[in-house]
Amino acid sequence: MKKTILVISLVSAIVLFTFSLNSCRHEFTGDRCATNPIQLTLVKTDATPTQNTGTIMATATGGEGFMYSLNGAPFQDSGYFANLQPFLSYNVVVKNSWGCTDTAQAAINLSDPCSGVTVVVTATVTDASPGQSNGTITATASGGSGFTYSINGGAFQATGNFTGLAIGSYTVTAKNADGCTGTTQVTIVTFDPCASVTIGVTTTQVNPTGTSANGSITATATGGTGFTYKLNSGAFQTSGTFTGLAAGNYTITAKNSNGCLGTTTIALGAANPCAGVTVTVTLTKTDPTTGQTNGSITATATGATGFTYSLNGGAYQASGTFTGLAAGSYTVTAKSSAGCLGSAQTTLVAVSACASINIVLTTAIVNNTPCVTPAVGKITVTATGSTGFTYNINGGAYQASNIFSALAAGNYTIGVKDANGCTKTATATVANAASGPLFAQMRSLISTRCNGSGCHMNGANAAGYNFDNDCSIVTKWNQINQSCVTYTLTKMPKSPQPFLTTAEKAVITNWINAGHRYTD
Repeated sequence: MKKTILVISLVSAIVLFTFSLNSCRHEFTGDRCATNPIQLTLVKTDATPTQNTGTIMATATGGEGFMYSLNGAPFQDSGYFANLQPFLSYNVVVKNSWGCTDTAQAAINLSDPCSGVTVVVTATVTDASPGQSNGTITATASGGSGFTYSINGGAFQATGNFTGLAIGSYTVTAKNADGCTGTTQVTIVTFDPCASVTIGVTTTQVNPTGTSANGSITATATGGTGFTYKLNSGAFQTSGTFTGLAAGNYTITAKNSNGCLGTTTIALGAANPCAGVTVTVTLTKTDPTTGQTNGSITATATGATGFTYSLNGGAYQASGTFTGLAAGSYTVTAKSSAGCLGSAQTTLVAVSACASINIVLTTAIVNNTPCVTPAVGKITVTATGSTGFTYNINGGAYQASNIFSALAAGNYTIGVKDANGCTKTATATVANAASGPLFAQMRSLISTRCNGSGCHMNGANAAGYNFDNDCSIVTKWNQINQSCVTYTLTKMPKSPQPFLTTAEKAVITNWINAGHRYTD
């Protein structure tokens, strides 16, 4: 009994020791988690559109032997989780070898491929002709690749070229391969109808009497048609005569049917402070490039002091420089501090691609052969000085061929146009080939022996023949042979003229045997 009791006590002691040891371990582990807690850090990568490419990288501190679980899945050694869907939240749990844990959450969103990307759109414009829809816009873009283009919200296309456009404002949008967009605003206008047009205004005046307002100005204009006139800032009227004027300075503006302007200044009255004063305006210009408004005019004036300057009747300004100008005619007026005026006109012309191109035309001519149908005259044109030539004749449609055939004798105007639309013309004359010696003998024989009564010369038209015309002889060669040589038709010439001699018949026979042509 004593031995048994001892064993039982020993077992109880072991159990008690084991229980105490487990209790200590539990308290020790709890202390570690409290004194050295796990710190979980998440770094995410958002998903690209339409793909499950999101990632989460989890790292932890506070212990060792870390394992990681995503959304309650089994724990794994790696903290890297890939192929994650966008628009979802993910819970990550980390556990160390002591059993301590920490939890963090991350949301996967969509990455923006256009972040930090700026799409820049540039465009070049060709303005439309008046009343037509032939303007063009050519757009290019930077800030990506694989660009497509849209105009005014229309469908996107691979090219940035838009044609057949009327005047108006347009919005061009460029979109790169990632869907990033940029826009630019473009305006198409018409060509200036006043380009290269100069309006000249001349006046006659009647000065007022004393302080009376009985002076008058009569203006006439050149450089167009359908003129109207205005005095100072008044309304335009069809008459160029203005009456009831007091002493003073006046500006007459003339406007033609296309809206092109010309001005002149007149001083009425003996008390004019500008009497004897001549204001001279000198202009320098920079022509605009085609389709743009980058021309400029700089005016300087002499003959007085304190000048201000006005362009086309606009407000006066201290500077004589005017910029942002399109092609057209302009009048600059200078006004001194005493109100004395002077003006000068200039025309800005668009600098085109043809300014430096000199097209040279040469022609090779094959003369026409009379009495041959169709005509056989020919002109061959050779053009140098540019490329991409097409050709026309007498203002007709342009064609690719430089040869014009089946031409009768006459004067022709040959035109050529290159790939830039630059043109040049030249004149060419197709002559009739001279008659051959055998035909010349025929003409002499018939003129001599076929001019009597009942014959076919000098307006006579017997049997429907008239040999005043050379081609009638060529056409009726067989009838001439049968009447004058073989006598199978009515014998000719008619009495009292004798029949042809053997030598005269030989003239006809030799010509017929040679081919009975005008050139034989």
